[in-house]
Amino acid sequence: MFRHINKVVKVLVVVDFFYNSALASFAPIFAIFITDSIVGGSASVVGFATACYWITKSIFQLPIARFLDRTDGEKDDFWAMFFGYILVGLIPIAYVFASVPWHLYLIQILNGFLMAWVVPAWYAIFTRHVDKWRISFEWSLESVFSVGLANAGAAALGGILVDRVGFDALYIGASCVAVASSFLLLGLRKHLLQKGDLERVLPERRVNRQ
Repeated sequence: MFRHINKVVKVLVVVDFFYNSALASFAPIFAIFITDSIVGGSASVVGFATACYWITKSIFQLPIARFLDRTDGEKDDFWAMFFGYILVGLIPIAYVFASVPWHLYLIQILNGFLMAWVVPAWYAIFTRHVDKWRISFEWSLESVFSVGLANAGAAALGGILVDRVGFDALYIGASCVAVASSFLLLGLRKHLLQKGDLERVLPERRVNRQ
C-alpha cells in the first residue's frame, strides 16, 4: 500500500498517525478530566474550553495562511509545521498543572493559536507533494490511518490508561510520544521545494502577491 507513495506523503502520514494517536488518547475523556480535576469544572466549562480553542484557531488561521503563501519555497511551511508540532505536543503537560477554569481557557487559546500555524503549513506541503495520479487515494490514506485508525485505537487505550495510571501519567506519556514523533519530520528537509520551485510544480497557478 505504501510502496509507491512518495517520501513526503509517506512521512507525513506516518508522523500524523503517531502524533494523532498521542493527542487522541485523552480527547474522548477530556470532559471527565475537567469535571473531576478542575475546581468548578462543569459542562459549561467544557463548552467554553472547546470554544476557546476553535475561536482562536479560526481567527488566526486565515491570516497565517496568507502569510505563509506570500513566501517562496517550503522552508517557512516546514518550520511552522515542525515547531508547531513540538509546541502543541507539549500542551498535554500544561493540563497537569491546570486547576481552575481560566487555566484551561488559556491553554486552549494557546493550543488554538499554535494549530493555526500547523494546519495551513501541513496542508500546503501535503498538497504540493501528493501524487497527482492518486490524489483521492493519498488523501484517503491520511484520513484512514492518521485520523480514523489513530483516533480509534488511541481512544480505547486512553480510557484504559486513565483507569490504571490516572490523567497526569496519560498527559505526560502523550506529550512524550507527540514530541518524539515530531522529530521524524526532519526527514522531509531534503525533499522540500526551494525558492522559485512552486510555479514549476504548479505552473497552472500563478500567485498574486500584491
